[in-house]
Amino acid sequence: MEEYRRPEPDDIHRAGRPGDADRAAQSDTTQTFGHESDLSYVPFGSELSETELEAIEALPSGAALLLVRSGPTAGARYLLDSDVTTVGRHPEADIFFDDVTVSRRHAEITRSGTAFELVDQRSLNGTYVNGERADRARLENGAEVRVGKFRLNFFVSPSDLPATEG
Repeated sequence: MEEYRRPEPDDIHRAGRPGDADRAAQSDTTQTFGHESDLSYVPFGSELSETELEAIEALPSGAALLLVRSGPTAGARYLLDSDVTTVGRHPEADIFFDDVTVSRRHAEITRSGTAFELVDQRSLNGTYVNGERADRARLENGAEVRVGKFRLNFFVSPSDLPATEG
């Protein structure tokens, strides 16, 4: 059984069907971060792999993709294609992060049309968007989302981006 297998770069997980959700959370408590440096914000560059770029290009209108940039599941991708996506340490969360820095019901990502918003669910460590603690924040293309020790980048379907002048 591949319980602790590191995700392959081309694995895409549909939110709501995480590969590890059958494992029960080991602890009912959330640990806080020990150092402020854990919360540092460093914007990611344009180091997307060819496979990640192709996955983003293939997104249908109204969908988005979360790429895990750092944390225990770095490289994992989550497709956001429903109106509400739950994020947390609870095994039934749509995006399941099995780590004590993540609250059981940490956050929700809601979709309205082609717009996405992150809503913190009173998590102990908070949820951060582009380095700022956020109770509620609209997610813009390329935004960094931090949930516990996980850093993710959010990308919308290219067909939902405003047309650029050329």
